[in-house]
Amino acid sequence: MDLKSSAPGPARALARRVLPLAVRHRLLMWKERLSTWPPAGAVRFGSLRRVTPVSRKFGFGRGQSIDRYYIENFLARHAGDIRGRVLEIGDAGYTRRFGDGRVTASDVLHVAPGNPEATIVGDLTRGEALPSEAFDCVVCIQTLQYIYEVQAAVRSLHRLLAPGGVALVSLPGIGQISRYDWERWGEHWRFTTMSARRLFGDVFGASNIQVEASGNVLSSVALLHGLSAGELRREELDRHDEEYQLSVLVRAVKA
Repeated sequence: MDLKSSAPGPARALARRVLPLAVRHRLLMWKERLSTWPPAGAVRFGSLRRVTPVSRKFGFGRGQSIDRYYIENFLARHAGDIRGRVLEIGDAGYTRRFGDGRVTASDVLHVAPGNPEATIVGDLTRGEALPSEAFDCVVCIQTLQYIYEVQAAVRSLHRLLAPGGVALVSLPGIGQISRYDWERWGEHWRFTTMSARRLFGDVFGASNIQVEASGNVLSSVALLHGLSAGELRREELDRHDEEYQLSVLVRAVKA
């Protein structure tokens, strides 16, 4: 420690001798308030000063959902992986959108009967009715948070892929609960890049995965209020802060 730099100046030393402790504490508190901007108490919340969200529909109906903005940018960057025989969870929307003529066969996995798009009905945690080493790509978007036995599900994703196949996966970080899914199969998890690296690295191998996060404090607040991506500027959406992980995105290759 530099004793000279840490020693109080003449004015501070005088204040310590003259001013009562309570007054000094009050002055320090005001100094802290004035050193931040906007000052404490001066933030204007405007339309967001409410304890209920603007919308509970994840931005749908107002435009593109903010988390889907990040997810679809991720899929666009890795569209070349969506090729050959592709399996998508729930429906084949992203296979059709990003396959661009590279897809030779498209399958859809759903956990329960009744989905008209499903070509395979099965449970990722049990592997029943799921073929092994059958797919060149698996697109698994916003699914694993609904599966309590998430490690078993990741092992199934690995088993479904042919050697060299790629899983493109999105996981929620900061976000609203989906009441629809909560009431049907539960919603169990939120993820970080740290948990995703360990979860997928344990199965695929650490050198075979890429994990990234998207989002920042503004886009997270906007998502929680149910605002859409179109209500933020592009530079606001594209500023990524590792401490505010809205979407966690994984590319995992089967060696």
